[in-house]
Amino acid sequence: MTFSIIARCPRTGRLGLGIATFSIASGGRCEGILAGVGICKTQAFINRGNDLLALELLQQGHSPTHVMQMLEANDPEHAYRQIAILDREGNAAAHTGSGTRPWSGHKIGEGFVAFGNVLAGPQVVEAIASGFLEKPEDPLEYRLLGALEGARNSGGQVGGSGHLTERSAAIRVDADPDYPDIDVRVDLHDDAIVQLRRILDEFKLYEDFYRSRGRDPSTAITQGEFVAQLQAKRSTLSSRAQARDL
Repeated sequence: MTFSIIARCPRTGRLGLGIATFSIASGGRCEGILAGVGICKTQAFINRGNDLLALELLQQGHSPTHVMQMLEANDPEHAYRQIAILDREGNAAAHTGSGTRPWSGHKIGEGFVAFGNVLAGPQVVEAIASGFLEKPEDPLEYRLLGALEGARNSGGQVGGSGHLTERSAAIRVDADPDYPDIDVRVDLHDDAIVQLRRILDEFKLYEDFYRSRGRDPSTAITQGEFVAQLQAKRSTLSSRAQARDL
């Protein structure tokens, strides 16, 4: 009962993953991404070991297709997995096993894989792809968010008792092998994708501030000063908006 996308930005080479699900704490299960190497995401009846093993194999130079074959050979329950793999060049492979719950499926596009299980139908995976492709000039994290919003708006997850809300969601983007560039998540909320956009928008306001503290700590302002500046800017923008409405 999950829909996801893994993707590579063709302009920057950044790698990213977006996920939303009825399950909780999905962001903590997104360890299969490494800048300069690739991405593997296993879902449905997951085997978390697949993702780290796939990264090792990609790092050794194996193609996504060959990595998928090796995962199958190593896993007697491969039919219950849904797996997407992408390498650092954007080459992809995907698998939706016969043991996953319907509707389940995937779509491989140029530099991305859209996939999901326990969905309202194939239109959800198509909407993931459309949402991702809609604004190609946007930063990768916002393209991933657009993909998740597209899936939600096209029906999302449907279980035996009807529609399932997205209770957790996450976006991770890696540009540096030592730490994620973007790592935002919602762990338990009945409208997780809405909250994910709110959190991502807020994080983007802080992004340069956090980076500058590490690059040049001797001139970095305090977080209290930054927050005060941010609040002043918001107040000014709000006053201008109110003046326009008068």
